[in-house]
Parts: sequence; structure tokens; C-alpha cells
Amino acid sequence: MALPDLSDTLTTLETSLKSIEAVIDPDAKKAEIRDLEEQVGAPDLWDDQANAQRVTSRLSRLQADVERVEDLRTRLDDVQLMLEMAAEESDAEAATEAQSELAKLKTDIEALEVRTLLSGEYDERDAVVTIRAGAGGVDAADFAEMLLRMYTRWAERHGYAVTLMDTSYAEEAGLKSCTFEVSAPFAYGTLSVESGTHRLVRISPFDNQGRRQTSFAAVEVIPLIEDTDHIDIPESEIRVDVFRSSGPGGQSVNTTDSAVRLTHIPTGVVVSMQNEKSQIQNRAAAMRVLQSRLLLLKQHEEEAKKKELAGDVKASWGDQMRSYVLNPYQMVKDLRTNFEVGNPEAVFDGEIDGFIDAGIRWRMKDPDEI
Repeated sequence: MALPDLSDTLTTLETSLKSIEAVIDPDAKKAEIRDLEEQVGAPDLWDDQANAQRVTSRLSRLQADVERVEDLRTRLDDVQLMLEMAAEESDAEAATEAQSELAKLKTDIEALEVRTLLSGEYDERDAVVTIRAGAGGVDAADFAEMLLRMYTRWAERHGYAVTLMDTSYAEEAGLKSCTFEVSAPFAYGTLSVESGTHRLVRISPFDNQGRRQTSFAAVEVIPLIEDTDHIDIPESEIRVDVFRSSGPGGQSVNTTDSAVRLTHIPTGVVVSMQNEKSQIQNRAAAMRVLQSRLLLLKQHEEEAKKKELAGDVKASWGDQMRSYVLNPYQMVKDLRTNFEVGNPEAVFDGEIDGFIDAGIRWRMKDPDEI
């Protein structure tokens, strides 16, 4: 790439980074960081554990945001110096190095630009993801397990922690359902665009006649509840069932009734947990997820009421949102954004950032479709 073209790319990235800095406002965040650091230094901070967790979590996230922006600013300034040296000394090696760094900067700045679009009330939260096999029999159960691996691999690529909370295995292969937690800054805001019905088209490995099969799986993403949310659920509104945990094919993996199922009677919301060792731990985990679902349900009801009062009620965009086609051609396509790739194998191996970024940008362009 010629030096003038590299300079144009630098100018474009400079404009994008300035827009990001205007939204993130590092100076304001530094002022808040100083205030939070004073609170963290107080000897009685942990007398109120809920507040201490809120303060330390907020401080960590603000520090990460500021460090990320400042790192990009330093790298962009360094590239500008490289380009100036390359122009003054006709240094081809410096120009090549600048071109390589600009390509990396473009990816990193675009990723941060998407992050600045996540401004919802719960976007900063950790995420709880549930995958359920839909129509398609054993192929749908196998598809649900493929999606679990896809999201797990995506999280691994980014260094995000994943905690499996509940699994229900299908009889022949795959999963009836599973629930897992993703711990990362803005995990909910990032993964929320994955909610909806996913569709798989392929030659079924479970069909001895080699016929093409279409199967479906539903993905639900909710924000993880925090102690400060204060979602009170009266005991009289909860039915508690206990049972034995089980593994693939119904094989018992626990000889005591440690698995817990909570049913919220007024709404019919059901949460099961079986991956912890004790009934007490499973009940606590199930209660957190139940509270999270009720919190999101309340938010959706409030948003629906606002739209109804405004006379603008639209259907949810989260029905069928992505197709994974393995036969007769190879393609994965998002039906909302039209973003597509021709390498399903890479997608199932966790390369879904392009779909997530496109989904976030699409959602912000037309938020009423949510």
C-alpha cells in the first residue's frame, strides 16, 4: 500500500478514535477512578460486602476502559511517527511495519467502537445463556451441543470465563438444553444479539439414508442478577423440586437428590441447576438465574407497555435470526443484518465476532426492532 493510502487510513482511524474518546470520556472516568480508589482504601469498605463488590467491580471496569483507549491512542501516535519517518527517509521497512500495525489498529478500534454502542441498563453485566433444542429430533439436540461448543470456543478465544450451570442430555446424542454463565465486561450486551432461533441445514449424520435435515435451536441470553438489584421473590411464589443429577444417556452421576428445580408460580418460569455438588449450592445458583429472568421479564414488560402507549407495537426480532447451511452449499448468514461467511467450520469453532458486531450495529440503527 502506498504511503498516501496509509496516511488516509491513519486519518480515518484518528477520526474513529476521537469519536470513541468523546463517548468514553477518559478524563471523566479518571476522576471517577480517583473517587473509587479512595473508597477502596477505606478500612470499613468490606463491612458492606454488596457495596464493596459494586465499588471494586466498577473500578476495575473503568480502569480497563481507560487503559484500552490510552493504549490505542499511544499506538496510533506511534504509527504516525513511523509514517513520517518512512516518508522522510524513503524507508520501505518502516512503511511495511506501519501498514501491519494499521491493520491491527483498525481491528481493535472497530471492536472498541462497537463496545461504545453498548449503553443499555444491563449491558455491562455478566451473561447467562440458555440453549434449547427445538424441532428436528436428534439433529436438533446435536445442533444445541454444537452451539454450546461454539460459544465456549468464542469465550476461550477472548479469555472469558465460562461456568456450566445446568445440562440436560438427550437420549441418543446432544443436549435437550444447557445453561452457562459468561463472565466478562459487557458480556450481556455483547451476547444479547445472539438471542433467537438458530437454524441448521445439513445431511443428517443420524439418518442412514443420508437425507438433508433442517433443525432448530433456541438461544436465550439474560443479564446476571446483582445483589444491588433487590428482586424480592416471596417463598410462597416458588415451588421447589429436588432430584438426582444425571449424565449422558441417563447415567447417574450423583447418588443424592442434589439437583434443584425452581418454578416461579405466577409467571411459570422454570430454572433447573445440577452442576454444583450440593443441593444448597444448586438452589442458590438457580435462585440467581430465576431472579435474572424475572428482572429481564419486568424490563420487557415495561418496554412493551411504553410501545403500546406510543401506539407502536412491533413483533420481536428474535425469532429466526441465523441460518447455518452445510449442504448443498456452505454458508452461515444472519437474517437480520445479512452478514454472512462461507466457512461454517470456523463459525462453529467460535469465530462469531463478525456476527456479534454486525448485530450490535444493526440493533442500534433500529432499536424498535428489539
